[in-house]
Amino acid sequence: MEFTLALPDWAIEENHRLPAVIPTVEERMAAVIRFSRLNFENGTGGPFAAGVFERDTGKPVVIGVNRVVAYNCSSAHAEVMTLSVAQKLLGTYDLGGPSQPIYQMVVNWRPCAMCFGAVLWSGVRSLAIAGHGPELEAITGFDEGPIHPEWDKELAKRGIELIDNVLTEEALAVYRDFANSGALVYNARQGQD
Repeated sequence: MEFTLALPDWAIEENHRLPAVIPTVEERMAAVIRFSRLNFENGTGGPFAAGVFERDTGKPVVIGVNRVVAYNCSSAHAEVMTLSVAQKLLGTYDLGGPSQPIYQMVVNWRPCAMCFGAVLWSGVRSLAIAGHGPELEAITGFDEGPIHPEWDKELAKRGIELIDNVLTEEALAVYRDFANSGALVYNARQGQD
C-alpha cells in the first residue's frame, strides 16, 4: 500500500518561477491568493492555497494548493499539502526546530478544523491569514468545521504569531468567482447529515 500526493504541474512550474525573496506579508499573501485562483481556474482543486516562507528573509519554501477531489483524499487541503511538501523539502517534520529560521505559513483564510491542528503540530512560528469570519462559508458553501472559540489564543499559547486580515477583499474576490463558476463544492453538509 502507498500514499502519495503531489501538486499539479502548473503549481510546480509556478513555484519554480517565484522570486528568491518575497519581502512583505502582503506580497506573500498576493502570491498565495494567485495560486488559489489558478487552482480552481485550472480545474485542479478548490480555491485554497497556502505557502511556507522564512518569515524574516521572505524566502519561499513552497506554495501549495488544495487537491482533495483530484486525489479522492479528504485530507489533501492546501495547508496539509503545503506543510507536507515543505517538511519533505526541508528534511524535517518540525518546522520550529532548533537552529532553523522562523517559518511562516500564509493562508488565504483561517485554516479549517483539520488544518488548524496541522498548523499547530507543524512547528511554524507565524501564521498569516486573509481573514477568519463566516464569509468563506457564506460565499462558497464549504464546511470549515468547528473551530475552538479562542483559536487565536490557542495559537499564542503555542508561540505562534498571528497576522490577520491580510488582503481580505482580494481573497474574498476569489471565493466569489469560485462560487459563480459553478465548480464543485465538496463536503458541503455544513455539519448536517
